[in-house]
Amino acid sequence: MGLVVTIDGPAASGKSSVSRELAQRLGWKWVSTGAFYRGLAYVAMNMNIDLEDVKALAELTHNPIWNIRLESDRTKVFFNQQDVTDDISHEDVGNFASKVSHFPEVRKALLEAQRNCAKGSENLVAEGRDCGTVVFPDASAKVFLTASSSHRAARRASELGLDHQDMMNAQKERDHQDSSRKVAPLSIPEEAFVVDSTELSLNEVVDRVEHFVRSKIQ
Repeated sequence: MGLVVTIDGPAASGKSSVSRELAQRLGWKWVSTGAFYRGLAYVAMNMNIDLEDVKALAELTHNPIWNIRLESDRTKVFFNQQDVTDDISHEDVGNFASKVSHFPEVRKALLEAQRNCAKGSENLVAEGRDCGTVVFPDASAKVFLTASSSHRAARRASELGLDHQDMMNAQKERDHQDSSRKVAPLSIPEEAFVVDSTELSLNEVVDRVEHFVRSKIQ
């Protein structure tokens, strides 16, 4: 296994954009671990699997009908050999993903697949909700991104073309689900570098994160 840098934070805090840009600057692999949960939720919805059926969801994690592929710009999800990466970004899929992530059996079933992303000699930047606390607790450097609730909602609403207030309400529910779940709740990893991106541009955030990461791995 090579070096691993984790970037965690709440929904729409800029994790994907920052981690992807950081990976490009470092020349490392990149993965969005949230794609595993979104992919699972999407497949379960399309296969009419009850999202409260923990056993069926856990079994679905190993079903070859869907798979994850790492690419430099996106963590892609394939269902029935079709690229459904754009579809899993929908807000309803995100809400379902947050719900299924509450189940310990589901989290345990996906954990090995997430950790496998770091296998091999290549270094990895991993982003998600619990990368630094659960998936890669021994990461070389850990970052936690945050931003004001209003800023995050505005960013997400702009990306998806949705109403700002509706997004605020949906985001509050997601934040509550992620931070209050009994297993692997959203939290700041120990020794993490915390960055509030509310008043910063993408480049400013990446510059700060890159400086921190290089200081930890050199």
